[in-house]
Formats: sequence, C-alpha cells, structure tokens
Amino acid sequence: MTEQDLGNPLEPAGRLVVAGLGYSGTAVAAAAAAGWAVTGTARDPARAAVPPGVGVVAFDAAAAAIGAATHLLVTAPPGEAGDPVLLAHAAAVRAAPALRWIGYLSTTGVYGDRGGAWVEETTPPAPGQPRSLRRLEAEQAWAALADRRAVDLFRAGGIYGPGRSSFDDLRAGTARRTIRPGHLFGRIHRDDIALAVLAAMRQAVPPGLRVLHLVDDEPAESAAVVEEAARLLGVPPPPAVPYEAQVAGMSPMARSFWAENRKVANAITKRALGIAWRYPSYREGLRAILAGA
Repeated sequence: MTEQDLGNPLEPAGRLVVAGLGYSGTAVAAAAAAGWAVTGTARDPARAAVPPGVGVVAFDAAAAAIGAATHLLVTAPPGEAGDPVLLAHAAAVRAAPALRWIGYLSTTGVYGDRGGAWVEETTPPAPGQPRSLRRLEAEQAWAALADRRAVDLFRAGGIYGPGRSSFDDLRAGTARRTIRPGHLFGRIHRDDIALAVLAAMRQAVPPGLRVLHLVDDEPAESAAVVEEAARLLGVPPPPAVPYEAQVAGMSPMARSFWAENRKVANAITKRALGIAWRYPSYREGLRAILAGA
C-alpha cells in the first residue's frame, strides 16, 4: 500500500534539515539523501559521522539552513530548560518562508505506565517520569506551530539496529535475561524510523497535528529478544534471572524503564502513512542486523 493508494498526493522532494545527526537522525538523513537536499546539524561537525550526500552545519550556526528548509526533523532530546532547537532557533523556525512540515522524534514514554494495557495514537499522554514529562512539554511546544505547518509527532519505542542491539550486549558479555512474565516492551528498528519519516515527509498534508507511533507489530518481553539473539549467534543465552532479584542492583534509568508497562498500537500510523514495516518484529530485525542488511 502506498500514499497514492490512500488518495494522498505526494510532495516533491525539498530541502530537509535534520536537527541532530544522532543514531536515528543519521539514518533518516542517509535515506533522504537520494532525492532530497539534506543538511544535518552537529555540535561538532568535524567529529560527526555524516552520510554521503548530506551536508553538515554546527548546531549553533543552523539558523540559515533552517530558514531555507522546506522540511525539518528534530531528533535532539529536550533538556531541563526545554527543547534545544526552539531555545536556539525558534525565530528561524517561525520565520522560515518555505517550511511546510516539521517532524519531532519523541517517545512512547509520554504515555506512562498503563499496567500492560494498549495505547493508541489517540490515547492522551500521562507521563510518569521526569524525562517523559520534558518530552511532552517539547511536543506541546512544537504542536503550537501546527496552525501554520504540518507537524508530526513521532512517538518511538525502544530503538535498535546495527551497533545497538542484543548482539552487542551478548558479545560484550553484558547481556541480561531478565524474567518478568507479561511485561512487554515496544521497539522499532532504526531503518523503519527512516521509512516512516520519509513516508510522512512525502505526503502533501495541510497544516495540522498528527501523532504517529514508531513501534513494530509485536510488543515482546526483553528476555525473548535476548534469547533470539543468542540463538542466532549460536551461543547460550545468559542465565535467566527474575526481575525481583535484579531490580535492587539496576541503575535508576533501568528501573524507570521497568517501572512502566504498556503495549503500543501502530495500526493508525501504518494506515496514515501507507506503509508496512521492513522489520515487523524483533525476529526480522535481528536477522537483518546479523546479515549486515
């Protein structure tokens, strides 16, 4: 299924600024470079890993690039003072004459703990962690611009891909097989983030706000992912340890992740964008990583 099948006209390729060439931002920039004029920002351009065909500017000097953009993707996380892009470049964003689409890469953490229940794109957020509250505040700041531009809020699950998967933990000897039956996590392969963002960018949609979920089709227990990665590597999985026996020794960040349990639906998102995931579950994603795809 494509956007044309859904009756949505397609945007011509334009000028994309990716505010933050991190793990996900770099994947989007690389995918877009085939047809778009792409510029990414970095705190230190000399140290940034910039994909072929992508320009790079220092974050503090990005106002001119933003002012010339037709599309802006924001991947930088908020700090205690707020969203860094708006703090530094709000005037450039608001004044950009050709800017017609803004994407903000957020997190499903804004939904807080739902006791294992499903949340959909229409579910009101209820963040329970300080960092998730900051994310929601940043979302709201970008949503305030939707009166003049299309604004897509991408709420992502746990992001994995090459160099950031259970394979790396198993090889490093740091993988843990934490057993907590019924406690599921949503995740998304890095390349499916790029797929969804490019599909959204290419749609000619009017000003307004959309919430889109970047999660695959199968929420899964953490232990199941580690077990599958070990099977694919041909190594024994780490010992199974009950969550209750591990929680006291977890870092505050790890405890905060395990404190929340929800399943995140994606049907509205896939229908709106006219896409199917390349990696509909961790199984396909892990196999592709191991194959070097």
